[in-house]
Amino acid sequence: MPSLNRVQLIGRLGRAPERRFTPSGKPYAIFSLAVDRRWRSPQGELRQTTDWFTIEAYGRLGEICEQYLSKGRLVYIEGRLRVYTVEGEGQRRRVVRIVARDMQMLDRPPEEEPAELAEEEEPLEETPPPEDAAETA
Repeated sequence: MPSLNRVQLIGRLGRAPERRFTPSGKPYAIFSLAVDRRWRSPQGELRQTTDWFTIEAYGRLGEICEQYLSKGRLVYIEGRLRVYTVEGEGQRRRVVRIVARDMQMLDRPPEEEPAELAEEEEPLEETPPPEDAAETA
């Protein structure tokens, strides 16, 4: 039976993309994306929360993200989930990231500093991707 691993998100960047390197030395861009989620409570009140995702972009897409994206920009990201386990401080933990396959800018570049996001962003983890990350991007 076929399987599918696809993620589509529209949100705002929590910070400008940052260049990092895989353990084998290949560059990639990493940034956080804030996606608002709204719903009505059983009492009829409108509620909202922000979900934060860590996005990795490899190759030419990573270069484009670094060059054109900045904090607060509205973007569409399509990619896939990547889950891996890391060890640190004697503990194993799972890391979930989104490997971007496509990115579209949905607004114009700001002419001044972007407005503050509704919630404080989560910091980007210093966890490097697995050794084969660039090959499987």
